[in-house]
Amino acid sequence: MQEILSWMTENTLWLWLASGLVLLAGEMILPGVYLLWLGIAAILTAVVNLLLPTLGIEIQFVIFSILAVIAIILANRYFYGKDAWPEASETVNVRGRKHVGKTYEVIQAIHNGRGKVKVGDSQWLAEGEDAEVGDLVEVIDIQGSVLKVARKG
Repeated sequence: MQEILSWMTENTLWLWLASGLVLLAGEMILPGVYLLWLGIAAILTAVVNLLLPTLGIEIQFVIFSILAVIAIILANRYFYGKDAWPEASETVNVRGRKHVGKTYEVIQAIHNGRGKVKVGDSQWLAEGEDAEVGDLVEVIDIQGSVLKVARKG
């Protein structure tokens, strides 16, 4: 047992590097994101150990702990904070809402309540009152990928 402890204290640089790489590999295998920051902290501890090889293992653990806390705090602030991602209500399942209130041209006559309108360079299914090709319709609602329209004018 004494030999193992002696070997570990003599090879802390390699142990920190190996721990960092194992944590980074674990981040790729397991769901979650905190192993990444712990792995980075372990590798940075190895760099500190390389620059200051006379530090005891206790001090190295303190350095690792401080670096891990700093890495997690910075990650939470800059990568996972409330300002890091747009609000879900702005981007998830509501992109088609931007068409509500806009006017588009009918490119396939709306008969029996169904037809197509030209939106940019694409065609969208449209439902609403009957309209002929070339008529203008206003989008009043959207359901899935179908625009609910009303004749303009």
